[in-house]
Amino acid sequence: MTLQQFFDMIQANPNFSLYFFLGIPAIALVLGWISEPDSYRSPWNYLFAVLVYAICIPGIFAVTLNIYFFFWERRSIMDTEMMIQFFPILSMVATIAIIRRFVNLDDVPGFDKLTGFILIIGVILTLMWVLDRTHIYAISFMPFYIVLLVIVGGILLIRYGLKQLIH
Repeated sequence: MTLQQFFDMIQANPNFSLYFFLGIPAIALVLGWISEPDSYRSPWNYLFAVLVYAICIPGIFAVTLNIYFFFWERRSIMDTEMMIQFFPILSMVATIAIIRRFVNLDDVPGFDKLTGFILIIGVILTLMWVLDRTHIYAISFMPFYIVLLVIVGGILLIRYGLKQLIH
C-alpha cells in the first residue's frame, strides 16, 4: 500500500478518522475531569502521555505533510484534504490545550522528547528546502564559508534536538 492509497482510503472512509480525531480530545477532557486533583501523579500522567503520543504523531505528520505540499509540490490551499491535512493538526492543538488545563506538560512523561523530535524535523526540512532551492549557480555567488556555517549550524541544531530526544 502506498501513501497515496492510504490517503485515498481515509478519504473514502472518513468515519474512523473523524471518530479518532474527535475522540482523543474528548477522552483527554473526561480523563482530566476524573483525575482532577491528582493529574500529575503516576497512573494519570502516563495515560495523558499515551493520549499525547496518540494525537501528536498524526498531527506532526500532518504539519510535515503540509510543509512538503506547500514548499515542494506547490499545491494550492484549495486542494487541502481536510481529514489528512487539517483535522489532525486541529485535534493535536485541542488535545494539548485540554491536557495543559489539567496537568503541567513537564509532568507528562516523554513530552520533552516530542519537542526535540519536532525540532529535528524542522531543521531537516529547512536544510532540505535550502538544498533544493540553492542550485549550483546560487552557491557560486555565495561565499563558501557562509555555506559551511549554514550546514554546521543545521547539524548542531539536529544534534541539540537529538539530545533533547534522548534525555
